[in-house]
Amino acid sequence: MQAATLNQATLHGFLDHLRNERRYSPLTEENYARDICRLLKLAGDTPLNELKNHQIRRFVAQLHGSGLGGKSLARMLSAWRSFYFYLIRDHQFKDNPCIGLRAPKSARKLPHALSPDEAVRMMELPTTGDILAVRDKAMFELFYSSGLRLAELVSLDPPALDFTDAVVRVIGKGAKTRVVPLGSYAISALQAWLARRGQLAKPDETALFVNRNGSRIGSRAVQLRMSGWGIKQGITSGVHPHLLRHSFASHVLQSSGDLRAVQEMLGHASISTTQVYTHLDFQYLSKIYDAAHPRAKKKTV
Repeated sequence: MQAATLNQATLHGFLDHLRNERRYSPLTEENYARDICRLLKLAGDTPLNELKNHQIRRFVAQLHGSGLGGKSLARMLSAWRSFYFYLIRDHQFKDNPCIGLRAPKSARKLPHALSPDEAVRMMELPTTGDILAVRDKAMFELFYSSGLRLAELVSLDPPALDFTDAVVRVIGKGAKTRVVPLGSYAISALQAWLARRGQLAKPDETALFVNRNGSRIGSRAVQLRMSGWGIKQGITSGVHPHLLRHSFASHVLQSSGDLRAVQEMLGHASISTTQVYTHLDFQYLSKIYDAAHPRAKKKTV
């Protein structure tokens, strides 16, 4: 079997492994596939089991030179590393040439978050007589109330909601389940949507949120609806699902200062991932300090 054919066959096997064994989401699987395809293209006619550490390092340097940032390269290296672990396990490969390699560091960009006033404005959708607006309000309130990822929200079914205990049960990355609090505004919006969901959903549809055709709503449709509503509500920064997740995290941290609780609610495996929000919190405090402290800034003459 030629190297290119073998490489494609092993890629399909790896994607099956991600889907069936590691229970990754379709979006994560798609990202892995894209990263592995880039490796296969860089490898060309060289069989995967003949690639060495210095060649992988050269690939990373080429991609960095073409403008790919450190964060993207780190994600790509992680995908390649996982791919080779799979090949060692299932295809008798002897070595993982990605071990010990690190991506170049790039400047860390802080996630943008809405101000509390902007978040409130985003939630105040006019819903009278518009069933899709009722649905959208419930989705947006749930994003902001509980800090869900987009993939987590679109995969929800109604039994995941527990209004008595005011929580939602979410299946996150790696098929890990977590229980996240629901705010009172989110509960009200969700109850309003559930009262009308049957008018839109197909009889056998199990999804919590459905599209205008009655089937489970897709990620792209949620993004487009949110972007459109952001413009209508006068928010110029460009609203998307991850922005509401960032806003949830930064606003909870500003109010509570409890980084560990925010980590649990976001479903971060490592506290270091959540620590970016301490920088947001510091920026917020710095603005308050500059505005309030009489000697915070030098007077201009």
